[in-house]
Amino acid sequence: MNNQTIKIGIVTVSDRATRGEYEDLGGPAIRDWLTKAIANEWQPVARMVEDEQGQIEAVLKELCDKEKCCLVVTTGGTGPAKRDVTPEATEAVCEKILDGFGELMRTESLKFVPTAILSRQMAGIRGETLLINLPGKPSAISDCLNAVFPAVPTCITLIDGPWIDTHEDFIKAFRPK
Repeated sequence: MNNQTIKIGIVTVSDRATRGEYEDLGGPAIRDWLTKAIANEWQPVARMVEDEQGQIEAVLKELCDKEKCCLVVTTGGTGPAKRDVTPEATEAVCEKILDGFGELMRTESLKFVPTAILSRQMAGIRGETLLINLPGKPSAISDCLNAVFPAVPTCITLIDGPWIDTHEDFIKAFRPK
């Protein structure tokens, strides 16, 4: 798989952004952060979806199974509100859940805002794809990616995905020896 284009899915989950009532800030924030972090050439595959579990599941499956993204990062739908169902959709499509991602993201976010304890970010594996749920706020997206991304390239390698190099002046991937 190392000779194939690295594809990364970026999914904005938002009723208001889907209807055009709200500018999507989360998706572009993820793309900008990943552009600073990843040294390889990569192709973003962006999607926007309403806060509907079935729609979110369908988009996640498409990005993993059809688009063959090695990483899918979502933004939005991770809070306690009734329509926040991104973690449920992610769990439904994943074969393995990686609890440490959510734990670390909440721990890091609590340094900035006490309501981070309400966030339900998580991560999991579907086939050869790592899925990570992030909050919707751009500063929180950056805080969470700064915390967990050092482990992401190794995780992708372990699930038979492509080798991902990072711009080490921005963020350094941890590679066990």
